[in-house]
Amino acid sequence: MGKINIAAAIITDIQGRCLLVRKRGTHYFMQPGGKPEAGESPEAALVRELKDELNFIVSPDELVPVGRFTDIAANEPGHIVCADIFRISTDRTHFEPTAEIEEAIWFEPNQHHIKLAPLTENHLIPLLKEV
Repeated sequence: MGKINIAAAIITDIQGRCLLVRKRGTHYFMQPGGKPEAGESPEAALVRELKDELNFIVSPDELVPVGRFTDIAANEPGHIVCADIFRISTDRTHFEPTAEIEEAIWFEPNQHHIKLAPLTENHLIPLLKEV
């Protein structure tokens, strides 16, 4: 299997919801983020991707490391995704998708009708339930 390295964010609001995105032409919701460019740290990649995908500007100091998680890639068959995950809390209520993002939603852990990426469903949503 191929391996894809990404940096992604668990963005939560004061109501305990988590921001999820769905890329254009796909069916799965996942955390916003993306692949680091050559020589780019996971933190720098995430700051860049959040600005590009959601026009959400954060500083590296706002990123709280959560860990590194691996699961089956949702949108790239035959690949696994290895994700450096960071937590960000925000009081922002609206995000306007840009670039390759089709949709951004506030997700509550008890929602069951949303199609989640394996990494999100198996590793990251369970983290929300612990908080």
